[in-house]
Amino acid sequence: MKGKNVREVALETLLAIEKNQAYSNLLLNKMIEKHQLSSKDIGLLTEIVYGTIQRRDTLDYFLRPFLKKPSKLEVWVKVLLRLSLYQMLYLDRVPDRAAIYEAVEIAKKRGHKGVASMVNGVLRAIQREGVPLLEKISDPIERVAIETSHPLWLVKRWVQQFGMDEARKMCETNLLPPEQTARVNIARATVDAVIERLRQEGIEVTNGDVVPEAIKAEKGNLAHTLAYKEGYLTIQDESSMLVAKALGVKENERVLDSCAAPGGKSTHIAELMHNTGQVVSLDIHDHKVKLIQEQAERLHLTNIDTKVLDSRKVTEYFADESFDKILVDAPCTGFGVLRRKPDIKYGKTESDIRQLANIQRDILDAVAPLLKKGGILVYSTCTVEQEENSDVIKNFLHDHPEFVTDETMKERLPKKVQPYVKNGQLQILPHYFGTDGFFIASLRKKV
Repeated sequence: MKGKNVREVALETLLAIEKNQAYSNLLLNKMIEKHQLSSKDIGLLTEIVYGTIQRRDTLDYFLRPFLKKPSKLEVWVKVLLRLSLYQMLYLDRVPDRAAIYEAVEIAKKRGHKGVASMVNGVLRAIQREGVPLLEKISDPIERVAIETSHPLWLVKRWVQQFGMDEARKMCETNLLPPEQTARVNIARATVDAVIERLRQEGIEVTNGDVVPEAIKAEKGNLAHTLAYKEGYLTIQDESSMLVAKALGVKENERVLDSCAAPGGKSTHIAELMHNTGQVVSLDIHDHKVKLIQEQAERLHLTNIDTKVLDSRKVTEYFADESFDKILVDAPCTGFGVLRRKPDIKYGKTESDIRQLANIQRDILDAVAPLLKKGGILVYSTCTVEQEENSDVIKNFLHDHPEFVTDETMKERLPKKVQPYVKNGQLQILPHYFGTDGFFIASLRKKV
């Protein structure tokens, strides 16, 4: 391979994520294209980048005793030590000597002899002496935080909300690689037919675990298939597929998806309506609305109308009681999708939770008048924070006596999740089914 080797590309990627707060998944794709990596190297790069981000705080804890003046270290040296230690501790197929040799070579190239010998010294000392024991951390919450590399403030919140056992399971699950799942476009083909198509393309797939129209990739990338290109499936997590199910849409209804980009739930609603009626899909950003349009075209759906609009201003554009169903898939902290976007956990603060809860409330207040009497409003987030979930619903119901919780949502959801539905609300934690963490609440407007 010409140009930079895979570990240099990993360092470059991790530095860009650290500096620009760029999303790891988007940046990784750019780097793969830029450096034209082989498929073998793509696998290693992905593993090193995600693994180093996912276990950042654990790696820093292990490195600390071996660094004389950690605060004086240049950022790139710190990141280089992290990614090298990640390989030594977590990647069985990479021998320690290879990880250390590569680290020293990169240090020579980027820095000077002194930096290279410091990097060599630190990594060899760890190889000799081993890393400090996590069991020595006496505070159990702090131990979980460092062991699973989650911010302490966040683990404390989760222990408060769900108890120690659930919080630990959730943190541990967030370190596992996510599965690739997709939703079959049932408006165009059956699940079995699409599985057969994919097998002919050399992709190994099985049925999903939770949702009937879900499939799971065992081998191969579903996004690179002809079946995807021709609109037979959409890449989506199974938890996310439950949202459109909760709405219980029928043919020829008029449905509002108020925060719709990139369009996964809008297109699912449109498919469940068999391409009839109208799905009005809004997003505040023009480029994101284009993503929804592209998905609709790819899936051969003609019943989706998009609009660039801040969903807090919907009453300026739509008449009261003009929608049969409304979905508010609200902007949130995203703490349910940490397996896919591990960088989220380091960038957010407690004040973000409060700010987002206010935005979520504003959106719900704005859309409420647009729903017909007897209509259903579904609220969903991909977070596990009660302040953004059940608390938002509680406050909304307090201020809107014309709404009640919709107990019938349970019947519209797959059997597997029904036991978790309480008072028209469903909170899925990542370790329940190995899916994303998700919250869904269904409300009905009184007649």
